[in-house]
Amino acid sequence: MVEGAGRHPVIVAAAVLWRDGGVLLTRRMEGAHLAGYWEFPGGKVEPGEDPEEALVRECREECGIEVRVRDILDVGFHRYEMKHVLLLFYECELLSGEVQHLGVADHAWCPPEGLLDYRLPPPDARVVQKLREGRRSLDSLGDGS
Repeated sequence: MVEGAGRHPVIVAAAVLWRDGGVLLTRRMEGAHLAGYWEFPGGKVEPGEDPEEALVRECREECGIEVRVRDILDVGFHRYEMKHVLLLFYECELLSGEVQHLGVADHAWCPPEGLLDYRLPPPDARVVQKLREGRRSLDSLGDGS
């Protein structure tokens, strides 16, 4: 059976993380599903794992940063040909570390108005719209304010 295409979707937790007026985007590695696409950092929630704990783990493993999960920002669902994905987008705070490319090809701190310049996966569209419209409650996180 195709992963997530049966009864249960793959659950993915993603971080909306701010610094100096920009939101963190990471680029997927070659060979990965949607290789070369930009996305909000995060990853797959393992069976039995809490999504918030998974997000902290994924940010550490893929980017070498420590984050604190704040609030849920959005929930999205998307049907890819090979799998169905339920995405949980969380507003997060950067606690420590500089972004490293441990499990990502690249990264960028992008202002909301520049998000459309990046090729993002379809399920990210609603979050991008919210950010571009200025509907973020924790916009000063990571800005030192």
